[in-house]
Amino acid sequence: MSIATNNIAFNVEEIRKDFPILNREVNGYPLVYLDNAATSQTPKQVMDAIVDYYSNYNANIHRGVHSLSQEATDKYEAARIKIQQHFNAEKSHEIIFTAGTTHGINLVANGFASILKKGDEILVSALEHHSNIVPWQMLCEKTGAILKVIPMNEQGELIYESFEELLSEKTKMVFLNHVSNALGTINPIKKIIDKAHEKGAAVLIDGAQAAPHIKADVQALDVDFYVVSAHKMCGPTGVGVLYGKEEWLNKLPPYQGGGEMIATVSFEKTTYAGLPHKFEAGTPNICGGIAFGAALDYMNAIGFEAIARYEDELLDYATLKLQEIEGMKLYGTSREKTAVISFNIEGLHPYDIGTLVDKMGIAVRTGHHCAQPIMDFYKIPGTVRASFSFYNSKEEIDRFIEAVKKAKSMLS
Repeated sequence: MSIATNNIAFNVEEIRKDFPILNREVNGYPLVYLDNAATSQTPKQVMDAIVDYYSNYNANIHRGVHSLSQEATDKYEAARIKIQQHFNAEKSHEIIFTAGTTHGINLVANGFASILKKGDEILVSALEHHSNIVPWQMLCEKTGAILKVIPMNEQGELIYESFEELLSEKTKMVFLNHVSNALGTINPIKKIIDKAHEKGAAVLIDGAQAAPHIKADVQALDVDFYVVSAHKMCGPTGVGVLYGKEEWLNKLPPYQGGGEMIATVSFEKTTYAGLPHKFEAGTPNICGGIAFGAALDYMNAIGFEAIARYEDELLDYATLKLQEIEGMKLYGTSREKTAVISFNIEGLHPYDIGTLVDKMGIAVRTGHHCAQPIMDFYKIPGTVRASFSFYNSKEEIDRFIEAVKKAKSMLS
C-alpha cells in the first residue's frame, strides 16, 4: 500500500491491490464500483482481522475469566479506543458500539422520548436520509413535539437564514447530516452547532456519508451526538458507533434491556451499568468492532487529507466529463461537496440508465437513495448516483462516461 504524503504521489494502483473484489468481472467486463456512498469495499487488512478473530480468539467478551475471553475483550476495547482517538472524543466511554448509523439515531431518539414534551420543537434538514427523518417523526407522535424542516435551495444547500428563523427557545434538538448521501453537499455543521447551542438545543450529526472522506473532531465541533457506520469506511456491515457527550449519555435511559447493561438484577429492581455498557445490551458484534478498528488503521495509514485531495480530483474530473453529455442534468452543485454525483439525462429514466451501465460492468445506484424529500423538491422520481472512493481511478471514470454515453444512445 502506498502512503500518500506531500512528497510522495498518491499511488492508486498500489492501493487497489489491497481490494480483491476489484479484480473480478461483472457481465464479462472488469468491475467499476461506483456505489461507495451505499457501502465501501473492504481491504485485505480488514478481512485478515476478521479471519484472525474467528481463527484464534473467538469468545464472548467482558464476562469470561478464561484466556480467549480476555484476549477478545482486550482487542474489542482497544478498537473502542482507536475509534475514540480517530474522532477525538474526550473519553472512550463516550463511544457506544451500535449496529450502524440507523441504530445510533434510534437510540438517541428513544432517549429523548423521556425528555421532550408537547409543544417542544425539533429541527431536521431537508437533506436527510430517511433514517434521520423517520425516528424523529415517531418521536413526535409519542411526545407531541413539533418537527420543523430547514429548507434547501436549488444547489442542494441548506438555507442558513431559514435555520436561524426556525430556531427558538422552544427548540430542543437539531439533527442533520454532515454530508448528504444523495447530493454530496457538505453542510456547515460547526456554524449550525454553535447557533443551536445558543438556544440550549442539543445537536445530532449523521456522519455516515462524511466519515469516509472527512476526519471529524467531535470536541472541536462541540457536537452532542455523532453517528457513523463502519461499512462506509472500509469496514464490515452491521457495526457502527454513536459518539455522545458524557453528560448527555448519562441523561438518556437505556435503549434495550438485557445482559451486560446491568449493574444488579433482582425481581424487585434492576440497576444499570455505567457508560458505555448501559447502551450495549447483549453480545455485541465483537468481530465487527475489532474489524472497524482495523479499517480505521488502514485509512489513517493512507491519510484522510490525501484521500480527500484525491477524491476531489476524481469528482472534478467526472463532473467535467459528464457535463459534456447532451441532456445531462446534475443535482447537488454546492460549492462544498464530497465525491458524489447525482444526475439524470433528459427523457430517460434513471433506472434504465443504471440497468444498462451494469451490463457493462459499472456499478452505480439509482432511485431516491432513501431521500425522497430531496427528489420531491426537484420534482423527479430519482437520480443516477455515482460515488467515488480513494481506490477508484480516472480510467474507471472514463469507462463509466463511455457506458453512460452508450446507454443514452441505446435508450434515445
